[in-house]
Amino acid sequence: MNTNPLKPSTLSPIAIVGIGCFFPNATGLKAYWRLLLQGIDAITEVPDSHWSKEDYFDSDPSAEDKIYCARGGFLSPIDFDPTEYGIPPNILEATDTSQLLGLVAAKAALEDAGYGEGGKSFKRDRTSVILGVTGTQELVIPLGARLDHPKWRKALKKAGVSEQRAEMVVEHLSTQYVSWQENSFPGLLGNVVAGRISNRLDLGGTNCVVDAACASSMSAIHMATLELTTKRCDMVLTGGVDTLNDIFMHMCFGRTGILLGEGVGIIALKRLEDAEKDNDRIYAIIRSVGTASDGRSQSIYAPRKEGQVKALTAAYELAGITPNTVDLVEAHGTGTRVGDQTEFQTLTEVFSPYCQQRIAGDNRCALGAVKSMIGHTKAAAGTAGVIKTALALHHKTMPPTLKADKPDPDLHIEESPFCLNTISRPWLSHPDYPRRSSVSAFGFGGSNFHMVLEEHQSEKPAIAWDGSVEIIALSASSSDDLIEKLSFWKKEAVEALSNNTFATHAAKNRQQFDAIKPYRLLWVVELVDDIESLLVKMVDEVTTRF
Repeated sequence: MNTNPLKPSTLSPIAIVGIGCFFPNATGLKAYWRLLLQGIDAITEVPDSHWSKEDYFDSDPSAEDKIYCARGGFLSPIDFDPTEYGIPPNILEATDTSQLLGLVAAKAALEDAGYGEGGKSFKRDRTSVILGVTGTQELVIPLGARLDHPKWRKALKKAGVSEQRAEMVVEHLSTQYVSWQENSFPGLLGNVVAGRISNRLDLGGTNCVVDAACASSMSAIHMATLELTTKRCDMVLTGGVDTLNDIFMHMCFGRTGILLGEGVGIIALKRLEDAEKDNDRIYAIIRSVGTASDGRSQSIYAPRKEGQVKALTAAYELAGITPNTVDLVEAHGTGTRVGDQTEFQTLTEVFSPYCQQRIAGDNRCALGAVKSMIGHTKAAAGTAGVIKTALALHHKTMPPTLKADKPDPDLHIEESPFCLNTISRPWLSHPDYPRRSSVSAFGFGGSNFHMVLEEHQSEKPAIAWDGSVEIIALSASSSDDLIEKLSFWKKEAVEALSNNTFATHAAKNRQQFDAIKPYRLLWVVELVDDIESLLVKMVDEVTTRF
């Protein structure tokens, strides 16, 4: 079969040149790749910082004003120094977490692309910020609830509580909510997630957010590629931000059967020709983004195969390729029975005409969903999948999907062109076409997006170091000097462990290592170990040996 019967694409290929992200159990890009590569399950019990299980949990799904699931994917605490970004500390209480973490991730994406402070110069006036952000931000609910004080007073009065005591109760209730102040309004607005990034990083291009529900980040990336293709800008920071699953959001999804997650994923995009000319590191190439609406249907929120098929078909036509050249599909994969069945039917209908050999069992297309590890990150869901597949293309490795050992028998996956990839494995190249992947994102209201990505170069450009192992390297002129350095390094390392800078500390030591010196120590550390205890044992052992 001719693998490319379609005419070559006339679209400008778009390069992913930088990534900044925070996802459950992954406070940064390297940590996210480690989670993906090792198949780490980041789903946990709800932390006390979000809501009280004692107050809201009930195992009965029909219990009113209660939820029956107290698990999800939650962001770990992330250090934030407001003075680093010129933000007055006294306005933090009135500033949405999405605005702050979005700013940190955007800066990280620029730095990863080589355009951070002290890096390569770029045209800030031609750099845009377009993000996926859903309507309800975390401060809207508590600030709105604080205005219910007239209802509190009326209820207390009706219950026979004296006016003086009622005022005391109202005053006490008010302290449970963030207070209104001058910065509350901009602090709760979703569009200021992008606006604050443009403001603090001094970027003068288009600045906006888009809301396509769970497809918001893919919608934003789609708009970003259009900005670049039409040459309205030269670089775009794009992706999605969704940082707090409070009790309100859990209640919204309480009857859907969807396991929620939190995340921030921002990628830096440039036209491929510009990225190559500027000698940028390129993770992957975006060939196309197919889009479609479900159109008229019986339900505004139920997934519709016809709309999804249109989006997939458009993506492959725009890219000028056929689906049989795609080796990895990152599905929307919310985990709901109806949603997954509809999506799988869509994929099978679009792929099967081109994939008869794969259906026969020859080199099936890997199918997965990162939601099995981090939950459904809603506005950031699409970008979580895009970053996953971009890293997979860059490192030539297919990451696993968890909890897929026993697929739904009604899917009849064994009769399809697909297989569920449950282990990390090398991504072998094909002689007739480059490594390719695709990513789907679908949103309530019938918003359908499908992206086609491709590797930039067939050879592995760098070692896929996921950060799970560190190498400590020390060198000295004498045994006494080595022991002294080791003891001193142990004190520094313990401090580095406490402030999460161990990897940076280890890298500094490797840079200072001198292979000519007669006394040398190399130590391979798995970060899952109790490193502090190992440090003590190592110092004792080296001291005894010398």
